[in-house]
Amino acid sequence: MKRFAIAALFAGLALGQSGYQFNDSHFHLTNYIQEGTRINDFLNIMGNTTGRVALFGIPLQQQWSYRSDGDNAPTYYLGTDAPLYYYSFTDAWIAMAYLSLAPEQRLRFDPMITGFNPSDMYAADHIRRVLETFPGVFTGIGEFSIHKEFVSSKVAGEVASLNDPALDRILDFAGEVGLVVILHSDIDVPFAKEGSMPAYLEATKELFERHPKTTIIWAHTGVGRVVHPIRDHAANLEKILSDPAFAHVNFDLSWDQVAKYVVATAEATKVAADMINRYPDRFLFGTDEVAPPNQAQYIRVFQQYEPLWKQLDPEASRKVRLGNYERLFNEGRRKVRAWESAHLARPGAEDAAPTDRSSRLP
Repeated sequence: MKRFAIAALFAGLALGQSGYQFNDSHFHLTNYIQEGTRINDFLNIMGNTTGRVALFGIPLQQQWSYRSDGDNAPTYYLGTDAPLYYYSFTDAWIAMAYLSLAPEQRLRFDPMITGFNPSDMYAADHIRRVLETFPGVFTGIGEFSIHKEFVSSKVAGEVASLNDPALDRILDFAGEVGLVVILHSDIDVPFAKEGSMPAYLEATKELFERHPKTTIIWAHTGVGRVVHPIRDHAANLEKILSDPAFAHVNFDLSWDQVAKYVVATAEATKVAADMINRYPDRFLFGTDEVAPPNQAQYIRVFQQYEPLWKQLDPEASRKVRLGNYERLFNEGRRKVRAWESAHLARPGAEDAAPTDRSSRLP
């Protein structure tokens, strides 16, 4: 296991010097009905544009309720009244897709564990069980959601909460192992009034404060499709960025819905660029693409951010697009492999590549 960790680490460090335009901190290989792009096809889509990718599915399955939708099988949660439910098999699916690759190809991916219910006190046990079953595979957990517009209310069972001890157990375990955490939790409620205090900001900061040893990436800087950045959004983020108590918290700029706010006006782009130039080590680019069929679809968010790239200092741009990913995920790989070596009695398991099953993988 130590041999694999060292090889992965140095290969990852070298990738940043290979002419790639970006690493992708936020990518879904499969969608809400667990269908997606075959991983070998996705490697071709990445091509020479993308170096490394944080690889995960979607932890929620859209139920096909005949009473609700009849013969019209839904493919997306907004197209039906049927509920969503947690689908733990997504982790095995991602692991097997990853293991179907040749060893040198695997180095371009950092698989993430997502198939757990964050309101379940057993969720941390699920994460450990996945690590035990697939040693040498995973680098982190997420993207998983707490508050998410239109999604949270459709999930069957209890609603996730930032104050839930189950979530604390998850982040405690992630910190112990060294798993990188990608957390989606909206900063506010949908259609919030301008000038109001973001509904979930303080609870989010309290959560971060409770887990100083856990590397956290706050997805989309807390905004979404209709959870828009209010006037003081940048100021609220800067309070986190400037506080040493939150040095373990980072932000991803993934999703076209986030990019639309950043590039909406010249003023908005300048505010974002100025903040990133002041804190260039704390932001990562991600696409948040879901099972893209081709490269044009895959890189559209990167291209959407072109006005931002032009206003960033060259070194800040390099860090956001490439360097910060390498730093955080290289360290995540190293720590997780070390934890596995110390806690799991399955040396060499990471070298098994069931290529005979690849024809059935995404």
